[in-house]
Amino acid sequence: MNVQAPAADPAVAGLASVTPAIERIGVIGAGQMGSGIAHVCALAGMPVVLLDVTAEAVEKALGVIGRNLDRQVNRTLISEIDKLEALARITPSTDYAGFADCDLVIEAATEKEAVKRAIFATLVPHLKPSAMVASNTSSISITRLGASTDRAEKFIGMHFMNPVPVMKLVEVIRGIATDEPTFQAIQALARKLGKTTAVSEDFPAFIVNRILVPMINEAVYALYEGVGSVTALDTALKLGANHPMGPLELADFIGLDTCLSIMQVLYEGLADSKYRPCPLLVKYVEAGWLGRKSGRGFYDYSQNPPRPTR
Repeated sequence: MNVQAPAADPAVAGLASVTPAIERIGVIGAGQMGSGIAHVCALAGMPVVLLDVTAEAVEKALGVIGRNLDRQVNRTLISEIDKLEALARITPSTDYAGFADCDLVIEAATEKEAVKRAIFATLVPHLKPSAMVASNTSSISITRLGASTDRAEKFIGMHFMNPVPVMKLVEVIRGIATDEPTFQAIQALARKLGKTTAVSEDFPAFIVNRILVPMINEAVYALYEGVGSVTALDTALKLGANHPMGPLELADFIGLDTCLSIMQVLYEGLADSKYRPCPLLVKYVEAGWLGRKSGRGFYDYSQNPPRPTR
């Protein structure tokens, strides 16, 4: 007997098959992550509007992008023409009105929820109705951030790894309201950028930082309790676990303030004492010893080679 499957609803089938085109991208935040995201998008052939609060910050980011593109030229990964064309695709801005024609805006500001919410409140009045919004947050709820906008269904997490031009992974996180076309559009964009995606559920810190940052926090506890020195702990993990960087060296690279923010999100979001931030990590952040970006963290970067600070 030949039994035919029921015909699909054309409206539903059509909705599922439509993937929005992403041709013009906005990036908010011209720091380490935002400049890296702008770099890879421009190199992939897309016009990018790069925004920060001051023109000086954006100009500094353009200098960083230029130097990183030079490294790629020197390694014969790209040509000089590729570099010049990529730089020409980046438009510096301090005005959110510059995002009016963007198909996607990626927020890459500091890992503070209040800051991100304020950015979205300023951003959304300038967006066209079809525009999607992504956050590069490394730990904060995508559902909650999306709900603070006028387009939760077009809001998604797109967590790049640092340094963005080098690291191949992008974590993609759907909020509870994120629709399928937005999800598929972000997956397609990641492929265009030469990235591999890992899809995470919207739980605190997602996948990478859920595993990585508690390990760093435990290393800080080991230092705090006198289990080993900075040098001993980093040497042990590099040679004993074959890690390319020791956990304290890595913490300095990430930024101790970012590590602390992620641990606070985990501790508050999961209510488990194993995620309690180490008091020593808190003290370093209170002192402004944030790692490489401030010149001092678990290492003092005014020395060559960097000297442990504890």
